[in-house]
Amino acid sequence: MNPLLIVDDDTELCALLTERLAEEGFVLHAVHDGREGLEHGGSGRYSLVILDVMLPRMGGMEVLRELRTRSSIPVLMLTARGEDIDRIIGLEVGADDYLPKPFNPRELVARIKAILRRLDERRADPNTFTAGDITINLALREAWAAGKPVQLTTVEFALLEALVRNAGRVLTRDDLTDVALGRKLGAFDRTIDVHISNLRKKLDTHTGVERIKTIRGSGYLLAPRPSSEEL
Repeated sequence: MNPLLIVDDDTELCALLTERLAEEGFVLHAVHDGREGLEHGGSGRYSLVILDVMLPRMGGMEVLRELRTRSSIPVLMLTARGEDIDRIIGLEVGADDYLPKPFNPRELVARIKAILRRLDERRADPNTFTAGDITINLALREAWAAGKPVQLTTVEFALLEALVRNAGRVLTRDDLTDVALGRKLGAFDRTIDVHISNLRKKLDTHTGVERIKTIRGSGYLLAPRPSSEEL
């Protein structure tokens, strides 16, 4: 497994997490400003990026936005507690998950393991799945809609995989949180809804129709194929 990267200007926190993650078998490389974080994060040398929002030289959101133009590497954002807007924007830009500061290092380790475990599971499955005009290849982590490639983040791909595998069936927000993030849905947690919104926009751009349906009070459903009224 490649090392992990943390981009945070709190050197004491980086040192603490480097030591804590080493106990779990991870190698953590730390950089302390946004520009250096972007350079390292897009290098292909890391399995996951832990990215703080508040950074010198280049803000975390700008780093994330630029990183998403060149890489689908999983990104876990660190946000200030209570800054809901940072979390929402981070998810919309392409973060896989977020963790508000201050946090328990055990929670960070659990989040990292969950993201990487889901990624490994998908890489180990060579199968291709199709639902109507949407196709995914798990080994290559590639997706196509209406014959056109769709660039997805790690979490978006996990959500699409679950929806394609269960096309025509309603999946609850709890189901999707477990599948995509490897954790339980928390109270007032809108993370999955933001990811679904991002995924829906990307699919709709290619297919011209709304493929992911919101089932009020239940969850989300991928229509197996566009209806005749939508064609």
